Amino acid sequence: MNVATPPEGLTAKDYASDQEVRWCPGCGDYAILKAVHKTCADLGLSRDRTVFVSGIGCAARFPYYMSTYGFHTIHGRAPAIATGIKLANPALDVWLISGDGDSLSIGGNHVLHVLRRNLDINFLLFNNEIYGLTKGQYSPTSQVGTRSPSTPRGSLDQPVSAALFALGCGARFLARAIDTQQKHLQEVLKQAQAHRGTSFVEIFQNCIVYNDAAFGHFTEREVAQDRQIHVEHGKPLLFGTDRRKGLRLRSDGLGLEAMDLDASGLSEADILIHDRHNPVLANLLARMTPPDLPVALGVLLELEAPTYEALVDADMESATGSKLPMPVRCDVDALLRTGHTWSV
Repeated sequence: MNVATPPEGLTAKDYASDQEVRWCPGCGDYAILKAVHKTCADLGLSRDRTVFVSGIGCAARFPYYMSTYGFHTIHGRAPAIATGIKLANPALDVWLISGDGDSLSIGGNHVLHVLRRNLDINFLLFNNEIYGLTKGQYSPTSQVGTRSPSTPRGSLDQPVSAALFALGCGARFLARAIDTQQKHLQEVLKQAQAHRGTSFVEIFQNCIVYNDAAFGHFTEREVAQDRQIHVEHGKPLLFGTDRRKGLRLRSDGLGLEAMDLDASGLSEADILIHDRHNPVLANLLARMTPPDLPVALGVLLELEAPTYEALVDADMESATGSKLPMPVRCDVDALLRTGHTWSV
């Protein structure tokens, strides 16, 4: 992402707006907001060169709570608006905030295109597996059997995996985090900001009112160590109490399996090393679900590729024969006053 020269002495509070934060008490969005404020301060992002763009939903209130520029758009269309902002002024840091319903239902098509184009933005998807703003209807990520006002007998739909969807759309950066794991979440956000291209971060976010403890089967303290694995590039894929469990390829080479080092007689040398530049491994990690395999957290994938705005800029330079000034490509005011026929 863009490298900003930080103003001196900015703290997390400097990135918080003067608006009253209005989410349900106990909502996971509070934790994510806190992590973003702290991350912005640690990175020293310029508030007048940072934009938060959102769609519709509980998560979409995010721009109101940031002391930066913001754009609260319409349902599912935040990626389109973010694309326009970044193309108009590539010098801006653009953060896209969206929920699972906003992104993976009405906005699925727009998410596809922003990922395949590889726009240089941060895309934070708050996944609570429910429509919270409209009082608890099941969403594209809701599990089979989820009871809600729209599925009183339980959802029959197979859930969408946000991570697998992103990979299928050509995401070059894929990461996962949990709302309440502040230190880890902030580290993931910093890595997303450092990546040039679309950084897609799925954040497991608890909706305490309409889908409480939806992720309890891997976030509760009693099971967390055995059902979460925090992946780090170049390090063995270890997890469990005292990190005495690990992942390795199955004998058929077509999947992963969890091994107990003590029970199997294996050592760390037998455990798979995480390679964040391997798309096949990222796919295998994204597919893991408890209880057989732990949920993979951290940066699953990072690949280098040209950014969309750089390609657009190069194309315009090729067409015009000269490099256009950025961020202003033309005098819009002068254009509007030229009469009924515009020449660009």
